[in-house]
This record gives sequence, structure tokens and C-alpha cells, in this order.
Amino acid sequence: MLRRAERGGQRLRLPLRKSLLGRLLAVSALVAACSVAATAWLAVQTTSGAIEQEQGRNLAADTRVLDALLAYAAEHPTWDGVGATVNELADTSDRRITLTTQNRDVLADSAGSSPQPPALPPQASAVVDPLSVTAVSSGSEPESGSGPVTVAETGTAVEQRSGGDRVDPRAVGPFRLPQTERTSLRRTADEAVRCLSRSGIASDVVEGPSGRPRIQVVGNDPDRVRGSRCSTDALDSPTETETKALTALNELVNACLDRQGREAVRLDLDLSWNTGAEPVAASAVPEPSSEPSISMPQEPRPTALPTPTPFDSEIDRDIASCVGIARQEQLSSYVASPALLFIGDPGGGAVPGFDLSPGNTAKIIGVAALVLALTVGASILAGVRLVRPLHALTGAAQRMRDGEDPSHVVVAADNEIGRLAAAFNDMSAHRARLEEQRKVMVSDVAHELRTPLSNIRGWLEGAQDGIADTDAQFVSSLLEEALQLQHIIDDLQDLSAADAGALRLHPEPVRIDELLAHVVAAHQAQADAAGVALTAAVPDGHDPVPELTADPVRLRQAIGNLVSNAVRHTPEGGRVTLRAYATQAGGASGGVDEAVVVEVADTGSGMAPEDLPYVFDRFWRAEKSRSRRTGGSGLGLAIVRKLVEAHGGTTAVASTVGEGSVFSLRLPPAGPDPMNTAA
Repeated sequence: MLRRAERGGQRLRLPLRKSLLGRLLAVSALVAACSVAATAWLAVQTTSGAIEQEQGRNLAADTRVLDALLAYAAEHPTWDGVGATVNELADTSDRRITLTTQNRDVLADSAGSSPQPPALPPQASAVVDPLSVTAVSSGSEPESGSGPVTVAETGTAVEQRSGGDRVDPRAVGPFRLPQTERTSLRRTADEAVRCLSRSGIASDVVEGPSGRPRIQVVGNDPDRVRGSRCSTDALDSPTETETKALTALNELVNACLDRQGREAVRLDLDLSWNTGAEPVAASAVPEPSSEPSISMPQEPRPTALPTPTPFDSEIDRDIASCVGIARQEQLSSYVASPALLFIGDPGGGAVPGFDLSPGNTAKIIGVAALVLALTVGASILAGVRLVRPLHALTGAAQRMRDGEDPSHVVVAADNEIGRLAAAFNDMSAHRARLEEQRKVMVSDVAHELRTPLSNIRGWLEGAQDGIADTDAQFVSSLLEEALQLQHIIDDLQDLSAADAGALRLHPEPVRIDELLAHVVAAHQAQADAAGVALTAAVPDGHDPVPELTADPVRLRQAIGNLVSNAVRHTPEGGRVTLRAYATQAGGASGGVDEAVVVEVADTGSGMAPEDLPYVFDRFWRAEKSRSRRTGGSGLGLAIVRKLVEAHGGTTAVASTVGEGSVFSLRLPPAGPDPMNTAA
């Protein structure tokens, strides 16, 4: 039998070398070592040349290709002349770059037309559409409604966010300023920079995609800029070109709103509108040409699409949608039509990479098969050794389910499986013991109920036959038997309520010395009749009376059961003593646990050590020949344990054959858990 490793709530930890976890770790480490070794060998043999070919080829290069083509499409109405740009990008990125219409008619191909280039892959890398920006795709052909992506390049960023306007900010169309207006605005911006410089504010002029200049201020001090009195109103006013383009855009927006049954709005240069309340900014779409005349470097005006923000009303959402639709309609004649972009390996592959030789392929297959065989073999070996004892446990459990006698499972080793087998054996023995107790309990309950019922029946039949007189003694005998029967039923009801968690407690402050005095007074007649001295030891002046919060009725019932049991098992001339005291002990968390201990000591016959674990079991009696009139039914001590546990306490017993027994109740001073008390 596996030696027990549990004493006082503590468990011995298995050494790692003996535990199931240790063995599984060892097997896993072996398999991992084989896999790492094989992978390292394959990496050295097959990827050295491929790594050199793939250096410098990454997603950023493909993204730069897409961004450059987007810039071309945003600034040109057709794809005529894009061939030079495609060839330059192909030479820079070492890629084959092909641009086709959506019907796959080739617009430009860096591979040329002679000799015949390899066929294009079935899926495009991206769609080049400045009015609906997408990103480079590694597998699936992009759609205009795809999720959020980001395309970035040094100096230019294009950001697409789900639900927002995806027009490339470089597509300005009719908002592009002619040279005369650029020169005029640039002259005004330069004058503002000189004015700021005289105020000690460093700044510079930055030109946007439409050619409109804005002033970039060094530092983040807007109060100082406003206090400089440098006028930039001219930079905030739309030019003649911008006014004309904005008017055309406003007409398209209002036409869209009219189709939706909405009132017309007036757009400002920053594409905000006014619906009768405060102006609403179209933050879901980019401003085509207007930039703030002065900006701080910490919060620069992005060249990317601004982050969409939720609108307060359905009207604003409809207006924002119409603004986006109108911008695409207005810009459609100024930008190139959508085209499919294919980025591949110069040799014709859809994704740049390398091909394995037949020899390397055979090596990979062979080593993979060897590693797989080793893994399967080790797993089978470990699994068989692990499952064999589990099968034995399963068989034993099924036999118990079928009603057969509990069988003992062999404990082969001191590991997790061995401890499981030992716990199963303990459970099986405990189950057999409980089954035996159940049978005995049914027999005892039937016997205990039969005796008073038989007496009552006998007295009543005697009275019916005229043998017994129905005098006061007759009534007293019937009442005694009925009370005996009621006592048994009350005990069973208390145990049933405690098992179901429905035992009601009414805690209140209790003076334990007074409670012990009440118990002694209640059992004094029984003790005197048995010739037993019953006393309560009162703490002297040096020991304070322990204070306790408990249900006084239930606590008297528990102590009374102990006193009744002690008097019954103490011979004439013996002594039963009650005493209570406070104690302290180290808690599991390092603190101090306080408790009130109530002891009932007798000088009776005592109990054998092997009987002590079963003293508080229901219907258990040390002397099986005893009946309720001589030794009780075995319910009293079981009720004691349930009542004490309901108060959050514990019970204990120490006994020596021929000298007597000491029953101890250890109770927390704070009383029972509120969850166990009555509402």
C-alpha cells in the first residue's frame, strides 16, 4: 500500500524524476531535440543561397511600389507613359512589376514583350485606384470594400480606415493651384514666416499636394504664435481656382442630398458644413486642398486620410456620405482608372522565393519521416505505460458500478498514477464502509422506531382487551414511549437539515460559563440517578471568561448530547467535568487563530484507539449490543459534529480504555459564517 503523504493538510511533493510530468517532459525534450537538430541541418543545407537572394526583399519594397503607382495615378488622368515608372520601380526593387486593366489587358510590364513573358498569376497583388486605396496583398485579390490596411513610404503616407474616405490625398483634381496662385500664396507665406522670425518664432513654409503653402512652426507654443500679431488671413482664404472647384463639389453634394430627400448644405474649404447649428467638420473625408495656415510640429496636418469620427445625427452621416461620393465623382476625370498590380519574382513566380532541388526535397521528406517515426514511437511507449494503470482503474470503477464487491487496484509506483490508484483504493474502502453503515443505519432506524411503536401498540391492545387499566400510569407510559419516538424523529430531522445545509442558526453573544451552568443543571437529575458527579469548572480570577458568539440553543444541544453520552458511559461513583477556555494557535497565513475550546471529560470506560475515527459517525456504537435504552441509537454524537461544523468549528476526542474520554469542541469567537445563519 502506498504510504500516506497527507498529514495535517500537508502533502509531500514528488521528485520531478519520479513524476509523470517529469517523464513527459523528458519525452518532449527528446522529440524537440531531434526536431531542432533536423531543422538546423536542413536550414544549413537548403536555405543558405536562398537567404542571399531574398536579402532586401520585404513587404516595405512592395509597398513602395504600390505607393509610387498610386501617386502616378493621382496626378495623371490616364496610364499613358507609366511604363518608364514601372521599369524604374522594377530595377530598384528587383521585382517583376505588371500593371493591367481590370480586364487584364497589359498596361505596362517590366518583363517586356519579347521573349514571351511568363503568364500572370490568377490573383493580383493589389488594386491601384487613387479613389479607393488598398494595400499589397500576399494571397487574395483585394476588393474595394476590404478591411483596414496601411501603405507607407518615407515622406508620403496613405492610410485607409474602415468606414472612411479612401481617396488618396495626392488626388486633388480641380483643386490644384495654377502657378500664379501658388506664387501669390507663397509670397504671403514667406512674409508671414519673416514676421514670425522677427518675433523670435522659428517657422518654415511647407507646400501641400495642391500647391497651397502652409507655415510649419518649430516648437509647440500656440499662445506665443497668436501673440505675435502676424496676419495669416490671406492664407486661409480660398483662391479663385479653389472657389470654382468647391462650388462644383458643393453642387454634386447637394444633388446627392436631394436624391435622399435632404436639404442642401454649403461646404467650406475644409469640407465642413452648416446644417443650422454649429458647423460640422467632415472628418471622415480628407480636405482636398486647404491646410491650416499655421501648424505645430507635434500635431501636424497629416497627408493621410484623417481618422473617421462618429457623427451626432443621421443627417450628418448622410451628408458625409454624399461628400465622399461627390469627391470621387469630381476626381474621376482627373485620375487614372483602376488597374490591377502584379508583383512577382523576375523568373515568373507569383511570390518571390526559391525552389528546392529534387535532392533537397528528398532530404526534407526523409528527415521529416524519421522525426515523425521517432515522435510516434516515443508517444506510443509513453502512452501505453500511462494508459495501462488507467485501464485498471476504469475496470475497477465499472465493477463497482455493476454492484460487485470493491476490488483493490495494484499501486505500481509512487507517482501521480500511483497516488491516484491509492486514492481510488481509499475511496473504494470508504464506499464499502459507507454501504455497510447504510445497511446498519436502516436496520437501526427500523429497530429504534419499532421498539416504542411496539410498546404503544401493546399498551393499547391491553387496554382494548381490558387487561390494562387506563389510569394515570397508563397514560404516562404511553406519553414516555411517544416522547421516545419523537426524540428519534427529531434527531433524524436535525441530521437531515444539517446534511442539506438548511440548519438555521441564530447567533448572539454568549457567556460560556453561564451556558455550561445551564447544561449541568439540565442533566443533574440524570447524573444523580446514575451516581455520577457532574460539575462545571469555572475559570478563576486569573483566567478571563471566554467570550463567544453562537446560537445558544444549538450550542446547549451539542454540549448536552456530550454530557448525556458521558453520564451514560461513566460507572457509578465516576465524574463528568465541563470546562471552557480560550486558546491561540498559529494560522496558515502566519497570523494567530483564536478559538474557544469546550471540553467534556469523564472517567468512564473509554474507547479503543481503532474506534476513535468512527465516534462521530451516525448510528455507530462501540458496543453493538447496546440499544437506545442502554447505549443510545448513535445519533447524538453525529448531531454534535454537524452543529459544531455549522458554527465554523471542529470536534475532537481523546480516550484511554479504562480511564475515560475527553470530547473537545473548538469554536471561533466571531461565530458562524453568516451564510449558515437564519435570515
